[in-house]
Amino acid sequence: MYLNVLISKLKEVLYAVLPITVIVLILNFTLTPLDPILIIRFIIGAILITIGLSIFLIGIDIGITPIGKSMGAAIAKTNKMWIVVVAGLFLGFFVSIAEPDLHILAKQVDLVTSGLISKVSIVVVVSIGIGVMISLGIVRIVKNFPLYKMLTILYLIIFGLALFTSQEFLAISFDASGATTGALTVPFILALSMGVSVLKKDSKASEKDSFGLVAIASTGAIISVMIMNIISKTDKISGSLEVKHLDSTSIITPFLQKFPIMAGEIFIALLPIVVTFIVFQKVYLKLSKKSVKKIMMGILFTFIGLVLFLVGVNAGFMEVGSAVGYAITSLENKTYVIVVAFVLGFVTILAEPAVHVLTNQIEDVTSGYVKRKVVMNTLSIGVGLAVALSMLRILIPELQLWHYLLPGYIIAITMTYFVPKLFVGIAFDSGGVASGPMTATFIFAFVQGAAEATESANVLIDGFGMIAMVALTPLIALQVLGFIFKLKSKKGGLENNVQ
Repeated sequence: MYLNVLISKLKEVLYAVLPITVIVLILNFTLTPLDPILIIRFIIGAILITIGLSIFLIGIDIGITPIGKSMGAAIAKTNKMWIVVVAGLFLGFFVSIAEPDLHILAKQVDLVTSGLISKVSIVVVVSIGIGVMISLGIVRIVKNFPLYKMLTILYLIIFGLALFTSQEFLAISFDASGATTGALTVPFILALSMGVSVLKKDSKASEKDSFGLVAIASTGAIISVMIMNIISKTDKISGSLEVKHLDSTSIITPFLQKFPIMAGEIFIALLPIVVTFIVFQKVYLKLSKKSVKKIMMGILFTFIGLVLFLVGVNAGFMEVGSAVGYAITSLENKTYVIVVAFVLGFVTILAEPAVHVLTNQIEDVTSGYVKRKVVMNTLSIGVGLAVALSMLRILIPELQLWHYLLPGYIIAITMTYFVPKLFVGIAFDSGGVASGPMTATFIFAFVQGAAEATESANVLIDGFGMIAMVALTPLIALQVLGFIFKLKSKKGGLENNVQ
């Protein structure tokens, strides 16, 4: 049974990973010739990513999603608000502390600031913010508070805090919001919100409330990092990133070194979720032995898949991303940088694990009315533009991150009042989902390589902020898609489908 599913997933993932592999190989033979050892590692990385992502997606289907759904339903069934709040806080904190993307970003911040902002402080502060916001998000679903109103309030708080936040921390805080909602967090939060919202008697309200919790959770990361900056008063931080040279002449060594590190990180990451599930199973869930066995098998698949995926990304993809970014930006014609940035952003999103989870859920929840292919294409265009605009910011010293974020979020929040409410949740969830492990590693390394190659750029200010842009553009792109669906449905008399 699992073999047939694996072959099906492998085909799906191959279409996603192949474009970025082909683009890098074309660049290697044309604009940016790379060390042959790097290219061989990159190909091995691509193979590991393909196999790992396929196994991971099966694990999500049979393990993480059922856990999230059953826990969400169990929390909502208690009808006790304090249990909803405490459980949301607890689950949010542990699922965030488990997120590999957050660890990648926090490690990069620690490295660039020479330990002034430690990895542990970023991970803990962000996880507290996520926990608080997941609690609020679940309360919103239970109390039927409109998502667009809640997002308006939260982003007004963010804009207020931004006035007192240093330029360096502005980029880090928005990046943290994108990095937190990654491969592990998103499937769990989506399933949790579906488990809570499915208990509603109104099926339309249930459909709309299946989305939006990821969006609310991601604001917790921004707010918590901004508050940390305001309290700690760490204003002027300078940082630099050493240009990575080839670590080793061995092809296999980096992979062998990464395996135990990644396996340890993912084991620690999944442990709190497993322990929480076992406690819930004993106290509330009382699932059959067969169901529990299947869920545990799913968790094992999730573990194996994530380890293979992250080893492929870290040992095969990241060095190449940095090398390509540095080499292309060093060329005289800067048009190449913008074009390659757009193309890389466009195809990288196809390989994001959480994007596959979200687009499948969108198709399921809307009974196939909103096709995953349409959402995927819209996301690709949005993310391509985000990476291209980030590159433009590195090349033009006068352009600052807030020049993009302020008008961007004002447009996105204003649109929530006019777009079909189902698409508000989908769009804001997609913003968090788009910035997963592929973006947080390959594209992040590409942008930082470009910042290092640009004399006028500051790696700490300009090298960060790309994840923030990737989290912003889908909000606008998918709400535009919502408008198109609204116009189509009016013509076809299907308006109720998208309200």
